[in-house]
Amino acid sequence: MDILPLLVLLLSCQSEVRTQMTLTPASLTVVRGDEAKFTCSTSNTLWTVMVWLLGDRPVLTISKQNGVLPSVNPNVTAVKCSSSKTDCWEFILKRTERDSQGQVVCDLQQIDKRTAALFLQEKGTVRLFGENRLAFKGELVVFQCQAAGWYPEPTLQWQVYEKMVSKDEYNITLEEKENLFTVSSNLSIPAERSSAVGCLVSVPALKEPLESSLNLTVVAEVIKEEDDCTVLVAVSASLAAVLLLVLLVLLSISIVICYRRRKKAKKKQQEVIRFNQSLYGGNPVAEATGGNVNQGFSSEDSTGMDSGEFIFGTRSHMDFDTFHQVPDVVHSSSLSLHTEGQSTEFQEDRTYSVVRKITTV
Repeated sequence: MDILPLLVLLLSCQSEVRTQMTLTPASLTVVRGDEAKFTCSTSNTLWTVMVWLLGDRPVLTISKQNGVLPSVNPNVTAVKCSSSKTDCWEFILKRTERDSQGQVVCDLQQIDKRTAALFLQEKGTVRLFGENRLAFKGELVVFQCQAAGWYPEPTLQWQVYEKMVSKDEYNITLEEKENLFTVSSNLSIPAERSSAVGCLVSVPALKEPLESSLNLTVVAEVIKEEDDCTVLVAVSASLAAVLLLVLLVLLSISIVICYRRRKKAKKKQQEVIRFNQSLYGGNPVAEATGGNVNQGFSSEDSTGMDSGEFIFGTRSHMDFDTFHQVPDVVHSSSLSLHTEGQSTEFQEDRTYSVVRKITTV
């Protein structure tokens, strides 16, 4: 009967000791390559050595008196908790690898031990094929994304116009090789406005999704916003330039025509002045022909003419050539005289019935 109370007392003491030791967190999932931390604490002051194990492999030893003992594994270390009232140590796995996955054990030698679980996930790559896109408004644009080397199966999402695209609007294909997953997806969207198109891939242990993005530029949007005024100004400037050119050409032609008309009118006026001088001046005609004025000239009918007699009728004319020094006295406003070299020409432009007498002296 004395043995039974002793056994009950022993079991209660062991239970109390066990409740004085904790290992947190009980389960931890990280991306391979990231840091993993576990905390082991105890209120039992009887412990002397704390050993940390990955699976069944001891990787770090801590002495209550000397602290962390040197380790052959440079990837692990431990620091004493600063805010704990109990004996507490934080175990740090600097860079997690595939062989790190499994059980993590905190063993208080000859007192107690606790076990936690470490899970690793693989962060692969994500890639959007092609380059930035340029499309007309309403045109259907296709984007292709691939996420390779992930574990476990990753979650792939599309983001357009700063919003997540519904899963019903794109397809997903999955491949697995050597416990790594490759996910591919195609997205077809109508070009409505310029935007960044992103492909986001993640696993639960990843704090932020891994993203690859391209820019979609919609041509119609640029024209609508900027090109209305630009086109209007450009067309107006072109029309103004054409009209100005036409006006300059017309003005130049008008100036030339005006100049020619004035020049021609001035020339005719000078000819009329010379003509009147030749008709009424008397002496200029005689001087022009090299003769003298015949003072005995008579306009009456005569039968005794030394050189000849000429009668001018309706619309008639006669030319005299090869006369030398012919004196002329002309009193008709319709008779024109032209001299060139040694020839004298008489031309009647209107209808007259006149008798003229010309003599050579």
